[in-house]
Amino acid sequence: MRIRAGYKITYDCPAPTPMLLMLNVRPERLADLETPDLIHTTPHVPLRQYRDQFGNLCARILAPAGRMVLSGDFVIRDSGQPDPVFPDAKQLPIDELPDDVIVFLLGSRYCETQALNELAWRLFGGIEPGWARAAAIVKYAHERITFGYKHARPTRTAFEAHEEQLGVCRDYAHLAITLCRCMNIPARYCTGYLGDIGVPKDGLMDFSAWMEVYLGGQWLTLDARHNKPRIGRIMMAVGRDATDVALVTHFGPATLAGFEVVTDELPEQLARVG
Repeated sequence: MRIRAGYKITYDCPAPTPMLLMLNVRPERLADLETPDLIHTTPHVPLRQYRDQFGNLCARILAPAGRMVLSGDFVIRDSGQPDPVFPDAKQLPIDELPDDVIVFLLGSRYCETQALNELAWRLFGGIEPGWARAAAIVKYAHERITFGYKHARPTRTAFEAHEEQLGVCRDYAHLAITLCRCMNIPARYCTGYLGDIGVPKDGLMDFSAWMEVYLGGQWLTLDARHNKPRIGRIMMAVGRDATDVALVTHFGPATLAGFEVVTDELPEQLARVG
């Protein structure tokens, strides 16, 4: 399968504003690119890239005063297969987890494990550790929250999402991640492209959030927003929660003036972006 993906994000800056950008695909997907995954800036400004502590590709710019447009447009190959399911994946004892995985058991800004620990053990303590327990948590988060873009609030935590029972994809992810961590399942926040491929169209395209759990010695994809395997995920970044994977972080006043995302399957015979 071939997927065209991209974005156009517009800001109005009253003064020169430093920005951190996390708009490239994860390094693991670079080999799948058919066309370059480049960040374009209008007006053109110097851009410096680096990798953060989670291995995400990041960039730094100084946006000038006035209007700044960030854009990207690329083609990437994908297996075309739904997210794999691993019903036999085992939950490893904490003392056997790799050192770099331990951080994904800890509470974080939007995943306050202490507030949900008692609930988690009451609901999921009797379920077999491993995939069955993680799947039960995802199902619970999926059914607990009612989705709606009008419910979006960037400061909502996992506990607040649980109590309010409203949210968007990041809230589903935060709740499921927090409950998994409470049950000693390492879980990390993921962001990227997820187009309506193989499913009915669901309004305007946006970036998506889901999670990965560490079971059986590997990171496995689960999605509390949809609670079913999907086709065509394109990972951009992973972290402890949404704090670590913000698409754009600006250090000064900047008003979002436009936001467009594209994720479409392409016919095999097309050789390049149109």
